[in-house]
Amino acid sequence: MNISIVVPLLNEAESLPELCAWIEKVMKENHFSYEICLIDDGSTDESWSIIEQLSAQNPNIRGAKFRRNYGKSAALNVAFEMAKGDVVITMDADLQDSPDEIPELYRMITQDGYDIVSGWKKKRYDPITKTLPTKLFNWAARKMSGIYLNDFNCGLKAYKSQVTKSIEVYGEMHRYIPVIAKSAGFAKIGEKEVEHRARKYGVTKFGLSRFINGFLDLLSISFIGKFGKRPMHFFGGIGIFIFILGFFAVLWIGIQKWIALTGGTGAPLITNNPFFYFAIMCMIIGTQLFLAGYVAELVSRNSPTRNHYLIEKTL
Repeated sequence: MNISIVVPLLNEAESLPELCAWIEKVMKENHFSYEICLIDDGSTDESWSIIEQLSAQNPNIRGAKFRRNYGKSAALNVAFEMAKGDVVITMDADLQDSPDEIPELYRMITQDGYDIVSGWKKKRYDPITKTLPTKLFNWAARKMSGIYLNDFNCGLKAYKSQVTKSIEVYGEMHRYIPVIAKSAGFAKIGEKEVEHRARKYGVTKFGLSRFINGFLDLLSISFIGKFGKRPMHFFGGIGIFIFILGFFAVLWIGIQKWIALTGGTGAPLITNNPFFYFAIMCMIIGTQLFLAGYVAELVSRNSPTRNHYLIEKTL
């Protein structure tokens, strides 16, 4: 099968028939073999009934329904497990992503050799209360991840099948699938400018809180990607540095006290020196960080994925 179209959705009953008809038209025009995976993330409208009707009319349409709303990441994770196509293309169900972009995305994966191609909605039909935080969010993501995409959060993306089968998406990590994929060894990540259409039905399902949660998720992914299998290198290294800083500070205070006493001059109590408490605090924090790294290392070594590595080729 050429393409799996993955569509996570929540209360999009009005847009689903039009979206599926549009996708079917594009697939037939380009002679693609395909499937459409519709993941109902706990909708409270008629979305699932529409999916059942569409599946009965078109055997290429498959669906799954959550009992409650788990979020877009959970929907994508389930869809990635379901997908059978050589190329997996994700898109939103609100008709703001154009299926006409699919052939070029497919070509960039199959012919240009990209692992991931991310859409870039350069011209957006969103209010400034959404576009401004998005620009700040994308800037922070570029700086922290080293992946220079203009639009991390664009729902329209294309993946090699191996990418979707090799990563796990949870929480609200769907914004950072390129970051997760890069840490797994899929480093050829491209970008394509795509059309952003004004919303035709319904309302947006995301609020401003997603930007705060998104930044916290970025910190988590960056840390896990670098130190997930070697936490002692992070906690232990910082802990030793801070402990040594405190140790030499205490040593210096002691030497000053000894010089004052041997010189016959009066020496104040060490505990009267506020620098002493700073030094002791450094030693305590350094010890705690070192122990945190040690415990994290024990946990990591007992993880069932501690020796899970992706092998690209064998002879």
